[in-house]
Amino acid sequence: MAHVRRTLSAALVTLASAAALTSAPAGATAAPETGPDRGVAAYTPGSLDPQIQAALAKQLAEAKKQAAREDASGAKRPAVAASVVYYDDSQAPSFDSLIDQSAAIWNARVTNVQLVERDGAAGALKYYEGNDTRGSYYYGRGNGDGYIFMDFAQSDVYAPLRIVAHETGHALGLPDRYTQPCSKLMSGGGPGPSCTNPYPDSIEASEVNTLWR
Repeated sequence: MAHVRRTLSAALVTLASAAALTSAPAGATAAPETGPDRGVAAYTPGSLDPQIQAALAKQLAEAKKQAAREDASGAKRPAVAASVVYYDDSQAPSFDSLIDQSAAIWNARVTNVQLVERDGAAGALKYYEGNDTRGSYYYGRGNGDGYIFMDFAQSDVYAPLRIVAHETGHALGLPDRYTQPCSKLMSGGGPGPSCTNPYPDSIEASEVNTLWR
């Protein structure tokens, strides 16, 4: 079975270096600077490059087309073990339990990829915390790489578990859909601070399974 590859075009995701983190509380860890080959997907509208959204949406559409072609061919796909994305939350101690809850939520709803904590692992999806004018965001290519930054100020306004689960959805390849209802995890901050739902719905879970076939 051909695996769907989640590779974003570098031309689409060129971004300027991230602004320096400011006013971080004691113990806060600054996330690495963003680079030219990755993109930023933020929790609230208007704080990210729209080309990143287009790139994530494109890779999802291509994954669905590939899955449809495989289904149409009638070929029986061999059973394979789920892909594993290791994550490291050692640099986000304030959100440790929420990150673990988020991983458990995703693991219960998808079958083709599983999130496993392994602090210090090379290539692990890393979580950081601090203050950033952009709020919380995911930085990477949507294939389980990169890092998630949790903003203290934003987590005081929006439900922090929803933020973590939402940004983890980006790491698994899903784009933002701010205009959708609270029942959609990837609507992020679009429905407003009153929305606390931390669960992807069945369609979002199916999309992740398609991306990780």
